[in-house]
Amino acid sequence: MTTAATASARNFRGTHTEGRSPEELRDLVSHVGAELELAPAEHIIEWAVATFGERFCVTASMADAVLAHLAASVAPGVDVVFLDTGYHFVETLGTRDAVEATLDVNLLTISPRQTVAEQDAAYGKDLYRTDPDLCCQLRKVRPLAESLEGYDAWATGLRRAETHNRVIAPVVGWDPRKGKVKVSPLARWSDEQVDRYVAENGVLVNPLVHDGYPSIGCWPCTRRVAPGEDPRSGRWAGTTKTECGIHS
Repeated sequence: MTTAATASARNFRGTHTEGRSPEELRDLVSHVGAELELAPAEHIIEWAVATFGERFCVTASMADAVLAHLAASVAPGVDVVFLDTGYHFVETLGTRDAVEATLDVNLLTISPRQTVAEQDAAYGKDLYRTDPDLCCQLRKVRPLAESLEGYDAWATGLRRAETHNRVIAPVVGWDPRKGKVKVSPLARWSDEQVDRYVAENGVLVNPLVHDGYPSIGCWPCTRRVAPGEDPRSGRWAGTTKTECGIHS
């Protein structure tokens, strides 16, 4: 990353970029994806901010604040989008509040069109039990897609080490469903790298991580995981479901 690009990243709050067409964005990915594949996470974020300016944001599930911390160090004031499904653990909401209070980010909390009560009235009580895919669609997938309408690119905390479904996740890729550039600066990070970054930088971590929840989603669909179990086995336990749909 050049000095000029880094300066652009650190001062991006005043920039306004015109939205690019899907064709332009897809072409951009084809040119830079391989180039950035082995770049450090900070450089990937610097490239994204320098390229997209205010049309770039970061999404955070609040299992930890690693990605938000990295983004804030590169581009203070960067938009961080959090999806409040209405089913989050209290600890997750507390982590979100702590991130907003301690990091230089513009935290945006996004809610689904319907409250939980309105969804129950429309689809029946506890849709997460009767049709978990539809519940995720209504409370995660659709709200995220709508929240990204003003952006050309967004960063996720997706890591290849998390599940076998993610081992081919590109550092910079194209999401045809959203028509956006999907940036995964931590894609190549191992669990050990995450732990080291947290320890060295005093990064906020959701307390549930230390209480047997290595992968945290909505409380009705997340359980504790025993030592030695697959960290993702606590998500939608007892079903064949493994992803909410955001990354599929």
